[in-house]
Amino acid sequence: MPPVTNDAIPSLPPKERLILELLLSQGALFGLQLVASSDGALKRGTVYVTLGRMEAKGFIRSEQEAMPPGAIGLPRRLYYPTPLGERVLHAWGQVARALLPEVQP
Repeated sequence: MPPVTNDAIPSLPPKERLILELLLSQGALFGLQLVASSDGALKRGTVYVTLGRMEAKGFIRSEQEAMPPGAIGLPRRLYYPTPLGERVLHAWGQVARALLPEVQP
């Protein structure tokens, strides 16, 4: 059997993992709140692509913000972790700790 390497471990991409961690620790957030909370790890130009991919996977869900009367512009979306997303994050952490103890999920 070949040795276990970082490439052989099914993982949660770092940006997706960070988003799940932020949503689970802080509660529902808007995309730009995630960017602000990420200490520079998430960028405005890519966060929404990542959020869309995560929603398609079932890791998060979103709701459109209700627009107040007379408001202009596009409504924002509020993002929430799903039970599946929470389980995936937890499982990834367990696998990473078991296979590569030096990996900090």
